[in-house]
Amino acid sequence: MGFPANGASGDKPLKFLIYGRTGWIGGILGKLCEAQGIDFEYGSGRLENRPSLEADIANVKPTHVFNAAGVTGRPNVDWCESHKVETIRTNVVGTLTLADVCRERGLILINYATGCIFEYDSDHLIGSGVGFKEEDTPNFIGSFYSKTKAMVEDLLRNYENVCTLRVRMPISSDLSNPRNFITKITRYEKVVNIPNSMTILDELLPISLEMAKRNLTGIWNFTNPGVVSHNEILEMYRDYVDPKFTWKNFTLEEQAKVIVAPRSNNELDASKLKKEFPELLSIKESLIKCVFQPNQKVKA
Repeated sequence: MGFPANGASGDKPLKFLIYGRTGWIGGILGKLCEAQGIDFEYGSGRLENRPSLEADIANVKPTHVFNAAGVTGRPNVDWCESHKVETIRTNVVGTLTLADVCRERGLILINYATGCIFEYDSDHLIGSGVGFKEEDTPNFIGSFYSKTKAMVEDLLRNYENVCTLRVRMPISSDLSNPRNFITKITRYEKVVNIPNSMTILDELLPISLEMAKRNLTGIWNFTNPGVVSHNEILEMYRDYVDPKFTWKNFTLEEQAKVIVAPRSNNELDASKLKKEFPELLSIKESLIKCVFQPNQKVKA
């Protein structure tokens, strides 16, 4: 096989092929490559169309491939409940096809996946600090979206060329972006209040590029260490951005009446990522440094 052993870096000039040009993460990846002077191109092929992926790889001749394409549903994952075939086509058939094409060509695939495949249980209680680890079996299939993602993650374990990054409730410093978890919850009429693991993209997406450079593979909990609750985030939003901001809470039972599919709530154990990248900030530190301080409107 052409890909090096896990954690070994090559000396060939980097050339990244990125899928997900029109997506949030895919767009940021392109900007990061530009800022770092990394040669990159966006894939034009459809993930479920194998010949189009083979053509992309033949044309671009990448050293690494990134998959930030996928169906999350608009405006949210409830869309997937009524568009099951479309969800399978991209999230299952497409992702597996890209992984298989990359493996045939000895290429590492950095796959932006999800950590919304777990939910708190008797061994992982809310507030216990015991998070789900990379090797744990998913226990949440409440939404069709999560069900497809858990299936694919399990199958991708067999592809030694794939680096699976479990992203959760992604947040960025761009508070105008409707995909941003903070932006979403500030616009909701009511929010639940549950501690969760989350991913600060401003800090973690540059780390994902570094993971490619190090040729890391396998499953990674791709969240900042620790948890933060909805109310804690909204309190920071009020204290840094909008002192007049108010919100209302409701229970999971009340939330269930206004959503189609249940939502995942969990803590992921980020110690594997922290060991590889000791500079990684905890979720609350990262929120302040990467998100709220750059957006600070309230005088300290």
